[in-house]
Amino acid sequence: MTALVPKVTRELTKMKRTLTDVFGLEKLRPGQAEVIRSLLEGRNTLAIMPTGAGKSLCYQLPALHIAGTTVVVSPLISLMKDQVDKLGDAGLGASQLHSSLNTRERQDNLEQIETDSNDFLFVTAERFTTQEFLEELRQKEIDFVVIDEAHCISEWGHDFRPAYLSLGTAIKTLGSPPVLALTATATPEVTRDIEKQLGLGKLRIINTGIHRPNMRYEVRRVTNEREKREQLIWILRENDGIGIVYCATVKTVDQLTEWLQGFDFKVEKYHGKMKASERKQNQEAFMAGELKAIVATNAFGMGIDKPDIRFVVHYQMPGSLESYYQESGRAGRDGEPASCVLFYQLDDRRTQQFFLGGKHPKFNDILTVYDALETLRAHEAPVGLQAVQEHANTVAKTKVRVILSLLKEVKIVKEMRGGRFRLFRVGVSQAELQKIASLSEAKAAKDREKLERMMQYGQSAACRWRLLHDYFGEQMENEQCETCDNCVHPLEEQVASPDPH
Repeated sequence: MTALVPKVTRELTKMKRTLTDVFGLEKLRPGQAEVIRSLLEGRNTLAIMPTGAGKSLCYQLPALHIAGTTVVVSPLISLMKDQVDKLGDAGLGASQLHSSLNTRERQDNLEQIETDSNDFLFVTAERFTTQEFLEELRQKEIDFVVIDEAHCISEWGHDFRPAYLSLGTAIKTLGSPPVLALTATATPEVTRDIEKQLGLGKLRIINTGIHRPNMRYEVRRVTNEREKREQLIWILRENDGIGIVYCATVKTVDQLTEWLQGFDFKVEKYHGKMKASERKQNQEAFMAGELKAIVATNAFGMGIDKPDIRFVVHYQMPGSLESYYQESGRAGRDGEPASCVLFYQLDDRRTQQFFLGGKHPKFNDILTVYDALETLRAHEAPVGLQAVQEHANTVAKTKVRVILSLLKEVKIVKEMRGGRFRLFRVGVSQAELQKIASLSEAKAAKDREKLERMMQYGQSAACRWRLLHDYFGEQMENEQCETCDNCVHPLEEQVASPDPH
């Protein structure tokens, strides 16, 4: 490592010119140089940096100074497109592979990959972990692999993606190039789980802290839909600039958008059940500043790089403080004051409890997947996820991958190269499968605990930023932020205020 120091220092010096000439920036933000240095030293690194802290530059800048292709694994197509467009604006080439490309676009991108004509390659975890694609990548020089939104790896994370569980095996298949995992949110538990699930040894963790002093947090307690709507209209009229209104369900997004469109500001909606063309049109209108607000489910936001969002309203409570921090953090990325308002209504807890009920596999799901693996074992060769899903067709696809992960944890299943699976132990008893089901129940219990912490945040009279720091296991410099609703209007002050009547 000592011999690397002069070389790394020289590369960092060269990067200062690239920073100005290519990206138009004068200096790096806090934490960026440390992450880049760690990557140049060849360390597997987890960078935890708040939204708007410039995580993308941490891989874009060094990629231009290291020979080979940088592979970026991303959870969302919209996030990939946004990054590819930004690199294009900077005069840099990037390829992308995902399901939204038409035949011609896919062919063009495959040719770019084959000819090594671009420094960057963006792929989904589902594509990256296939055997065929990994074999193709093995013929290339990979400088390092970036895992964007790395909290998706953790089953304890708020935005868990089952396909992310195979990333560690896939990276080993490529010969274990250095890894840079990036996220804005990770509790100590999620951090440990990311390291465990990747299975690449000890990660160097660089955490720049969650605090953003320009963000003002506030909770408004409401008892019914009428109060919510009245409060929302007030917020839309009082706040300059544009914002996001998050709802927990598609039905609420549709109903609220239709109602808001009867007023004197322009509002559109965004959720996963809309046509792709309509989602794209509404997103573009929002990015262009043509809307007062976009009403959306959590399908909207990850990777939305609009620095001047002035407010984020949570019309319904999210399921965890990780989700809340990530979604509210899309406001104020330009460093200017921004408002984050949560509507707290007890009934919203039931909506989140309903979501939790369908998330975690039960015993019968686990038994069905195990039986499918025993049937497929007759073929001898390791089997892919698709084959398991087809044989366990009564189990939801997302649950199949989670069950395979549970079976892998207890060494009943072994994950092979290319995201394929082999049954490691046969004749497993139902009693043992019941124990595995209890692991799933433990994860469900943890999710219920997260929901309760979210509820406590809504009820608390403590400083909002202190509550967030405590949740993420971080120290806060000052006792209070002096900007949130509870700091500006303490409970004692509210109780002591004379009754106007």
